[in-house]
Amino acid sequence: MLFSDVDRLRSIAGQVGPLQVIYGGKAHPKDEGGKSLIRHVFQSANILRDTVPVVYLKEYDMTIAKLLCTGVDVWLNTPQKPQEASGTSGMKAALNGVPSLSVLDGWWIEGCVEGVTGWAIGDSWEAESSPSKEIASLYEKLKYLIIPMFYGRPNQFAHIMRSAIALNASFYTAQRMMSQYLQNAYFAA
Repeated sequence: MLFSDVDRLRSIAGQVGPLQVIYGGKAHPKDEGGKSLIRHVFQSANILRDTVPVVYLKEYDMTIAKLLCTGVDVWLNTPQKPQEASGTSGMKAALNGVPSLSVLDGWWIEGCVEGVTGWAIGDSWEAESSPSKEIASLYEKLKYLIIPMFYGRPNQFAHIMRSAIALNASFYTAQRMMSQYLQNAYFAA
């Protein structure tokens, strides 16, 4: 989704403020769709190399995930609805004060408090994606909200980081999940 319109992304970086993108992941050897997406990331990175640095971490594992969840400024998550597995990486990022910019799927349907814990891509949690609307929303949020706030209003951005910790990190925990499972599944009768 981020590389749907590389010219627009380049324009945003030139007009609003510099961007850098870090991708992490890997595809199963038999996952042709996943491998195609990774090739698209490399192609886009090559096109953007002079304006938007893009790094792809091909040996993505739990060690690298830990570094990413603690070291990025915004957690971008763009699954096709309704295919978000669980979104635990965004939850781990929130523990580190990283707000999310994500499609309203998985945990983000509940965790997104717009402009408080992060931002929604699109405006609907309903099951089917509207790619053109979501792409437009992604670019608009980057251009008009997130990047200007990050560079121009760092105290407001820091407030959103603290809210991600206070609201999301305090609620989306394994302890709360287990308590909820016990309450709803085992002790409900």
